[in-house]
Amino acid sequence: MATRGIFESDGFVTSEAVEIDLPAASLPMRMASGAIDLAVVVLVLLLAFWISPWQLVGEDMALLQALVILLLVGSLVAVPVASETLSQGRTLGKLVFGLRTVREDTGPIGFRHALIRGLTAWFEVWLTVGSLALLIAATNEKAKRLGDFLAGTYVVRERVRLTLPEPPPMPAELAPWAVGTDLGVIPDGLAVAIRQFLARRQELTPASRAATGSSLFADLMPYVSPLPPPQAHPEAVMSAVMAERRRRDMLRLERDDRLRARVLGPDPLARPR
Repeated sequence: MATRGIFESDGFVTSEAVEIDLPAASLPMRMASGAIDLAVVVLVLLLAFWISPWQLVGEDMALLQALVILLLVGSLVAVPVASETLSQGRTLGKLVFGLRTVREDTGPIGFRHALIRGLTAWFEVWLTVGSLALLIAATNEKAKRLGDFLAGTYVVRERVRLTLPEPPPMPAELAPWAVGTDLGVIPDGLAVAIRQFLARRQELTPASRAATGSSLFADLMPYVSPLPPPQAHPEAVMSAVMAERRRRDMLRLERDDRLRARVLGPDPLARPR
């Protein structure tokens, strides 16, 4: 499974890397948001039927059928498609529950994606009273319906509490070397890749772990001087570098805060500690 996002652009891809995804919406959440969207569509449809110029149709059955089809397509397809296109994946139901439709690569959807989902919904949601969409969504971990599979999309939760992983610890045997090391400006992509690898290395097979670790270690070494002790394990070295980098960043931020306080005085909006 290839990893997308930052790893793809920087070339840090392993066959077993954990894919970086936004959290997918659960099936109950999708059903609840869908119920709100259904109510909105029904209201729009009733309003459209109420304000339509039926008196102009008269007894012309062909014109009557055309008007009914136009109202149905406009309410059941055009309204959801326009809503998702203009709001980049949101409908009223999704807005209430903090959901959004995104592409498989977690990017925003466009008109093409919304149109495919809307046209497919005509069959799997409206003609089958939602039974087909419910059946398909219940059989996959991302609760994707047929329209999502055809459009290459899925629904994610936006209102989630993110928990930051524990920072890499400083190996005691490498602490003296790391403190005196001259660290260059490590690219953000490389730093994130190293932290991801250190946090998830237990999920990889020994061969993949060794290959990925060696690659990241080789990419890191040009930013480190002097080189680590020759007997040091690459993973321990990467952990020491990231821990020392974090320590220096914290010290720099503290110095900036003290300087700002001396120049500008105490922040009136700061919370007392």
